[in-house]
Amino acid sequence: MKKFISISKVGAMAFTLVVAVLANGCSRSAKKEAAGAPVLVAKSVATNVPVQIDPPPVGHVMAYSTVTIHSQIQGMISEIHFREGQQVKKGDPLFTIDPRPSQAALDQARAALERDQAQLNYAKINFGRDQKLFDQKLISQDELDTNKASLDTLLGTISVDKAAITNALLNLEFCHIRSPIDGKTGSLQAYAGNVVKAPDDILLTINQIHPIYVAFAVPEQYLTEIKKEMHEKKLKVSVAFQNMDVPPPQGELTFIDNSVDETTGTILMKATFPNEDGSLWPGQFVEVELTLSELTNAVVVPSQAVQTGQNGQFIYVVKPDQTVEDRPVTIGIAYQNLTVVEKGLQTGETVVIDGQLRLAPGVKVTVKSSDSASNTNAP
Repeated sequence: MKKFISISKVGAMAFTLVVAVLANGCSRSAKKEAAGAPVLVAKSVATNVPVQIDPPPVGHVMAYSTVTIHSQIQGMISEIHFREGQQVKKGDPLFTIDPRPSQAALDQARAALERDQAQLNYAKINFGRDQKLFDQKLISQDELDTNKASLDTLLGTISVDKAAITNALLNLEFCHIRSPIDGKTGSLQAYAGNVVKAPDDILLTINQIHPIYVAFAVPEQYLTEIKKEMHEKKLKVSVAFQNMDVPPPQGELTFIDNSVDETTGTILMKATFPNEDGSLWPGQFVEVELTLSELTNAVVVPSQAVQTGQNGQFIYVVKPDQTVEDRPVTIGIAYQNLTVVEKGLQTGETVVIDGQLRLAPGVKVTVKSSDSASNTNAP
């Protein structure tokens, strides 16, 4: 005998199933609501915040001083006393130009002086004798004047000889080229055996990199404040660059150009860095942070806590009952992923930094670990 199930019975079973599903869904929703919306939070803190130019200008590194080495005499390079890229000190030997021609010229000048000195001594004796003869009226005034002119001529010759010796000594000294500064040598432009012309040929370029300059341009609207702050104290400057594996180099502002660039509306400035570790290199591009002043005991929060709504900027603040309120705030400067809150927030308050898309005033929240942060903003 066949058994039939009535339509009313099937409908009742379907209704029972739907109710069961809805009940199960409501149960899960209630549990989720009871647990609260998952968020990440942080505490507002009071700290000192540097006031810097934003955005940071891009600067380039310059040698503190650059010297191009030339020879002051013509001759053949006989010796080179350094390696390319070597750090040298002021006075260190660099090149030796063959000194033999200069030494020969010096010997010749000295010999000429000895010859002319002997002639001068003889002329002085003759003039002394002629002076006595003139006093005795044995020779005329013309003869005495002629002998005096010869003596004066030899005195002038002696002066020329001494100048020639001085010049020869200088040329001999110029055969030994020394570093005029502390610095790092570049690539050689001439080698041992080359004959160099003075002063046309470049032998070497030396860059002083301890200390070193960083040059950068700042919009002119900052000029008044920079000059004011620089008059009161030394302005700190730090730089960062790609693949930096050392702490940011620290220096100070030492130069402001005397005019604004009319084309760009910026003014050139230079900061001096000790660069003792050699982390900065001439020609390198860096990001410059110029600190003008410092806000003391400023209330700061992570920048991602600040939200923008129809009525302006606000922050979700977690209350003691684990519900949130949207607190209107007045925002100040930002620094290293932190934002200064000038009004609307006190030190030590708990703010939401992730998960704001789930929130509304009065919603209960559950604090999640940072591992789940990537999921808390899911709609």
